[in-house]
Amino acid sequence: MPTDAVGRFLAALGPERREAVTGRPQEEQERLAAAWEQELASDDELDTLDELSPPAAEAEAARRVLERDA
Repeated sequence: MPTDAVGRFLAALGPERREAVTGRPQEEQERLAAAWEQELASDDELDTLDELSPPAAEAEAARRVLERDA
């Protein structure tokens, strides 16, 4: 399992979205990963989901970040 923010963010994405993000410049990937970590830390709804399923919470946060970025 990846331990860096970008690696964890990429792991939370589905295969198609992961491929799209890995095609972006490293700085962009780092920006998205930072936004993803912020989303996980600041959303109470995700805290509840994280207690039930950490992977589901991470995937939902990643989806939200990419939707805002589009």
